[in-house]
Amino acid sequence: MPGLRDIRRRIKSIQSTQKITRAMKMVSAAKLRRAQDAIMAARPYSDKLWDVIISLASRVERDAHYLLKPREVKRVALFVITADRGLCGSYNHNINRLVERYIKRERDNYEDIVITVVGKKGRDYFLKRNFNVRKWYINIQKDFGYEKAKEIAAELIEGYRDGAFDELHLIYNEFRSAISQRPVMEKLLPIHPPEPEEGLKIEYIYEPSVSDLLESLLPRHVSFQVYRALLEAIASEHGARMTAMDAASSNAEEMIKKLTLQFNKARQASITKELMEIVGGAEALRKKGIR
Repeated sequence: MPGLRDIRRRIKSIQSTQKITRAMKMVSAAKLRRAQDAIMAARPYSDKLWDVIISLASRVERDAHYLLKPREVKRVALFVITADRGLCGSYNHNINRLVERYIKRERDNYEDIVITVVGKKGRDYFLKRNFNVRKWYINIQKDFGYEKAKEIAAELIEGYRDGAFDELHLIYNEFRSAISQRPVMEKLLPIHPPEPEEGLKIEYIYEPSVSDLLESLLPRHVSFQVYRALLEAIASEHGARMTAMDAASSNAEEMIKKLTLQFNKARQASITKELMEIVGGAEALRKKGIR
């Protein structure tokens, strides 16, 4: 059984850890609020841009632009978003397992499946298992903004245009709430807008030309989808970390209560033992004095 000093030292250690987990929870909660605001601000623009692309694509052939034109799929690329740090529950594990299951299931159907990954956790996971990691981005959250997403999207578009892959999928954690994040996989390239509803189709006179509009809007759509996915992933990470740190703080509180009870029992036992020794010694002296 551990001594009083050992129990006291362990309680202090857990209390120090609890202070850290509570601080991390507060930081994640503040960052989560900002990330939620960014998502809410981005959604109206994303929805309206998609509506414009649907309307425009319904009036042109699929081969009017290389981002619309379907191909025979021989090489698939996965754009995977993970975190640079841990301590966020199953956030990284869920994404990594989703990618791993997909590759094992589909590897025989394609010539190659390549990965572009955001975050140290995903990079280390896939490199350790010898997956074909094409490129990675780390520590992008420090100065993250639309320009960074645009830079990443430009590299992905270039790879698609040059034939490095024939299909691109986004894989990230979709933010639902602070306690709920869902790993999703979405096809990003080639862009395939749904067919518009039946009805009167209005013809427009375009200025500039349709090809110029496609050349401007389609890459912007890809950039904004990458931006949106990164925002969703960042919010999901903060939500997962906040939940994990809250659970860790609660577990630390329970451990402190149990150790405190154990400490009190051990102290009572020690006091009782000392009293018994004193009483026994006094009794021995008394008997010795009588004799």
